[in-house]
Amino acid sequence: MDSYSVGPEEDGKRLREILRNGMRLSYSAMKSAKWNGRITVNGELRAVNTRVRTGDQVSVVMPEKEPVFLPEPYDLPLNIPYEDSYLMIVDKPAPLASQSSRNHPGDSLENAVYSYFGCPEDFVYRPVNRLDKGTSGLMVIAKDGHTQDLLQRMLHGEKFIREYLALTEGIPEPAEGEINLPIGKRETASVRREVRPDGQSASTFYRVVEKRGGNRAVVRLKLGTGRTHQIRVHLSAIGCPICGDFLYGTELPQEFPGRFALHSALLRLIHPISGEIIRLESLPEWFDGRKIVGSV
Repeated sequence: MDSYSVGPEEDGKRLREILRNGMRLSYSAMKSAKWNGRITVNGELRAVNTRVRTGDQVSVVMPEKEPVFLPEPYDLPLNIPYEDSYLMIVDKPAPLASQSSRNHPGDSLENAVYSYFGCPEDFVYRPVNRLDKGTSGLMVIAKDGHTQDLLQRMLHGEKFIREYLALTEGIPEPAEGEINLPIGKRETASVRREVRPDGQSASTFYRVVEKRGGNRAVVRLKLGTGRTHQIRVHLSAIGCPICGDFLYGTELPQEFPGRFALHSALLRLIHPISGEIIRLESLPEWFDGRKIVGSV
């Protein structure tokens, strides 16, 4: 394990700057450590865009044979409803991993984007809002570091609105409201989260769009915060897990093979360079092509 103490001159810098400049990690090594959950600050896992403070202890576990997931061509036709010189918005299918990892070194959206760009030698993948492998829908990818940084600063604010559609087992009551329950990592679990009193504050707004047979509902959701698996954990916590969610509900391999019924359905953002308002909607195939009116 490599450790590093943040100095006064580094106070407020992002963790990625400490890793690259202070600890001198290569981009590939940082990426591998990041996606295998091997970066901690004061003993807790942290995202690389976290801002650190003087005295923080940054640690990275880098086994000698740690795999490095270099980009490789993946010929997958992409549905791209918006693209310009600074960013692109992809309608991601499911199941498809957003990023290459130990379990998906080749079949990932990252590698599909790499192929789409013509496999450039200097390729750097810059996703802004990531979607789980089992989640489909609209996802923003920046084309340069400056645009990515500007977009990530906008996340969870009024300049970057995201809404989702979910098909739930159970009908939320009341039909519209806010789920405000803290979320933390389940002990001894690598990815699973749970509602727990010592977790991070988490807020999800929802509205039931329609009720379906079999005690199911189509629910529209808007994130107030952006915790890992937030929508999935919150809906499960109120007794209405997402259909097909193998972690927080019941897997339905025949109806939702390899995925679950959660879809990134709406993006409304202010372009960080031009100031243009971009608004896109996407409907999942399980919604039968009907249009949803209104918002959460």
